[in-house]
Amino acid sequence: MATLGNITFYADDPRALSHFWSDVFGYPHTEWDEPLRSQLLASGLTEADLNARGLAEDPEHKGPRLFFHHADERKAGRNRLHLDINAPRTGDGDDREQLEAERDRLVALGAKVVRVIDQQWGPWPEYYFQMQDPEGNEFCLQ
Repeated sequence: MATLGNITFYADDPRALSHFWSDVFGYPHTEWDEPLRSQLLASGLTEADLNARGLAEDPEHKGPRLFFHHADERKAGRNRLHLDINAPRTGDGDDREQLEAERDRLVALGAKVVRVIDQQWGPWPEYYFQMQDPEGNEFCLQ
């Protein structure tokens, strides 16, 4: 049976975008540190090759692993796939207040709110934020 390896993004600045998503999930920033850096360079890769990639990885290997490639062209149009991000909930207080606090944290990291969804979907209430990362990739904060 197959398993998920990476969720891969094309990016204008893979390193910066990997840092944004690392901050979203509370992952440490991944760099091409020694001895890996020397091994990669010795294998024939260049500094430009290393700068054309980024990684956001859960050190405990429980959360998603995000990989970033340099894009050949700017993003145009909507994503055909997006991530739904769950805001942390403490169980105390207003869920909307906690969701809005997480929205504010992500905006401070460089995300942008596109619109707020506050509606009923059949019997279920929906309240979430459609957002974009610093390079315009769509995601929802719920």
